[in-house]
Amino acid sequence: MIDTYIFDMDGTLIDTEKLYRKFWPMALAEFGYTMTDEQVLSMRSLGRPFAPVKLKEMFGPELDYSAVRECRKRLMEEYIDAHGIELKPGCVELLTNLKERGIRAAIATATDLQRTEKYLEMLGLRSYFAEIVCATMVKEGKPSPDIYLYACEQLGRKPQDCIAVEDSPNGVLSAYRAGCKVVMVPDQTQPDEELSKLLYRKVDSLLDLME
Repeated sequence: MIDTYIFDMDGTLIDTEKLYRKFWPMALAEFGYTMTDEQVLSMRSLGRPFAPVKLKEMFGPELDYSAVRECRKRLMEEYIDAHGIELKPGCVELLTNLKERGIRAAIATATDLQRTEKYLEMLGLRSYFAEIVCATMVKEGKPSPDIYLYACEQLGRKPQDCIAVEDSPNGVLSAYRAGCKVVMVPDQTQPDEELSKLLYRKVDSLLDLME
């Protein structure tokens, strides 16, 4: 029986992937690197230890990942503090609907706990979630299955009894490898043929999940 939904946060519930798409290249530019749009899209939901490896593959082993990441975080936080964050369409309606139906919701995100809590509180979403699981709590982030396996463990649920809601390829791979039923709500790009084979369902917006 499916009675639990596990949500990715960035790009799925809140409209922040477009900000990562903007501020990764800006941060790299401060260190003298040029990042293409295709390269930045490949970074979506990519957790440690994969993100540092990916960037060094792109720009060379001398790249200081920690410094670039801190720069990206600073630029993005300055923007968010000034302009706020937008919710994805249907977010509140869906979470309210699930709560009314007694279906638990949790978060499984590549974002660290401090910023996850900050964003959810800013948007009034924190009370909807029984658990928040971040990539920093597990050995490997997305696309490894660790974060979804840990979320299921914390919720006391088997992965096959959970719906995972994701927007990006790395997130889909993580949830699928954990054994969850994966629903994709594409954000920046549509799934290709191979990724589509892993999906339980693809929907155009969160509102479609209320069915």
